[in-house]
Amino acid sequence: MELRNIAIIAHVDHGKTTLVDELLKQSGAFRANQAVAERAMDSNDLERERGITIMAKCTSVEWKNTRINIVDTPGHADFGAEVERILSMVDGVVLLVDAAEGPMPQTKFVTSKALAMGLRPIVVLNKVDKPDAESDRALDECFDLFAALDATDDQLDFPHMYASGRSGWADHELDGPRKDLSALFDLIVNHVPAPRQLQRKDEDFRMLATTLGSDNFIGRVLTGRVESGTLKVGATIQALSRVGQKIEQFRVTKILAFRGLAQQEIDEATPGDIVTIAGMSKATVSDTLCALAVDEPLEAQPIDPPTITVTFGINDSPLAGREGSKVQSRVIRERLMKEAESNVAIKITDTPGGEAFEVAGRGELQMGVLIENMRREGFELSISRPQVLMREEDGQRLEPIEEVTIDVDDDYSGAVIEKITGARKGDLAEMRPAGAGKTRIVAHVPARGLIGYHGEFLTDTRGTGIMNRVFYGWAPYKGPIPGRRAGVLISMEDGEAVAYALWNLEERGRMFVGPQAKVYQGMIIGEHSRDNDLEVNPLKGKKLTNVRASGSDDAVRLTPHINFSLEEAIAYINDDELVEVTPESIRLRKRYLDPHERKRMSKKDT
Repeated sequence: MELRNIAIIAHVDHGKTTLVDELLKQSGAFRANQAVAERAMDSNDLERERGITIMAKCTSVEWKNTRINIVDTPGHADFGAEVERILSMVDGVVLLVDAAEGPMPQTKFVTSKALAMGLRPIVVLNKVDKPDAESDRALDECFDLFAALDATDDQLDFPHMYASGRSGWADHELDGPRKDLSALFDLIVNHVPAPRQLQRKDEDFRMLATTLGSDNFIGRVLTGRVESGTLKVGATIQALSRVGQKIEQFRVTKILAFRGLAQQEIDEATPGDIVTIAGMSKATVSDTLCALAVDEPLEAQPIDPPTITVTFGINDSPLAGREGSKVQSRVIRERLMKEAESNVAIKITDTPGGEAFEVAGRGELQMGVLIENMRREGFELSISRPQVLMREEDGQRLEPIEEVTIDVDDDYSGAVIEKITGARKGDLAEMRPAGAGKTRIVAHVPARGLIGYHGEFLTDTRGTGIMNRVFYGWAPYKGPIPGRRAGVLISMEDGEAVAYALWNLEERGRMFVGPQAKVYQGMIIGEHSRDNDLEVNPLKGKKLTNVRASGSDDAVRLTPHINFSLEEAIAYINDDELVEVTPESIRLRKRYLDPHERKRMSKKDT
């Protein structure tokens, strides 16, 4: 049986996982009566809830005596480390592009990695049956994108297809028969080269580990593509680090290969195939698993450096330990170290006191996913505002710049441009009509200026704007960028918030808590309408007397309070504030809880 290894690249929500569903169905990977969930490759709860791919996953289909290993890559740049490792396992890529939106920033990010590795792309224009689809424009933009990314002549001479992943068809012509995906299967088999590793069957066994996992029954497992030689169950092999240091020697207990969505045990791993190996206890991602005679490790793909850092600390508020079961710094550290082991884009550093940990990563979304996973596991944490990592080069201070692509209604484009090029110190790179009364804006903005901007952006565009961002490069430091202008309302009492008190406080600003919410001294319960912080009493009830007068018994009608999501809360806070994260609650508070310290630092106004 012949072999092909491909990765599918697409921007968030361009239909990648839905297309993989159809490829699995039409190749016969499922039984006729088998119940299969929609977006079967998004197996993680968070992936299903958010509709994005976070973890790279592999599946396998058979088509006309050819096994096709398909890797589903994350579409967001925050999970770029997954992409960089996964692309080293494939010999070709299918670039899926929305026919209405064209290539978007995350497409550009992953495609640049694929082209740099010499992979030849196949372009599939998806959703061509939508009323706003502009297939020819999207195809031209793909060519321009490849040219801008220094693609070779071979890569620029790419085949393309028109498709509808949801309807399950792909054709070479826009007005084709629209029956099934057989034309796409044939194109993959004919265009993507067979793995070059097939000629290395007689050499010693070598494999680069690209993803780490664990199984309740077989323990630690590593997945990668066999670069040379064969491996049988029971063989003794070794693990070498990236610098060639021997990590361990172990016996292979199981070899698993992808067959459809499931993994099946096989007796022998052959060159070019993507397999999972069990039996090791220390080996991890980017290590080389090889025969005992091998002393040179395989070259691992370099990983882009982190750009932001967030402090993870223990929850030391008065409400700590009431909702979560994992509250000790030791347990938090173990969990973060476990994450850093499988996610090479994250770096963990202990702070001097040992109570908190600096976690460096790619972006706010990556941090938000990690924190969300931890809170679901029962952790309680206090999270600081993200800080951008600077770099020193030739005595000059450099900061990360992000390329922001914005699609916005024409009426709101002025407000958006004013915000990103004004206080946030961005540079406008491109502005053009995007059709249907929309404008596309491309700007290069310091990463610092984008922290906390998304909520403001949605307000300015009345919720209709779409913003995508991707790491662009490093540039000289652009000076201070003002943070949140508004002050906050801080509780000065411990207890449960009273509706009457919150009603009276509404003239002071917007509330973040509702009646009966547990509050404590130092907790942020709302946003002040002015720029200073204000201490207030949310427990103050109505004084009761025997006298009743007209107007004294007004009904309490509260304006609905703001419920922050995790990412919104982290982006909202200032440097002297923290987000308290528990399995059931997200609260904001000041860093200091001591009353004397609070009085000294806040502008008290009661």
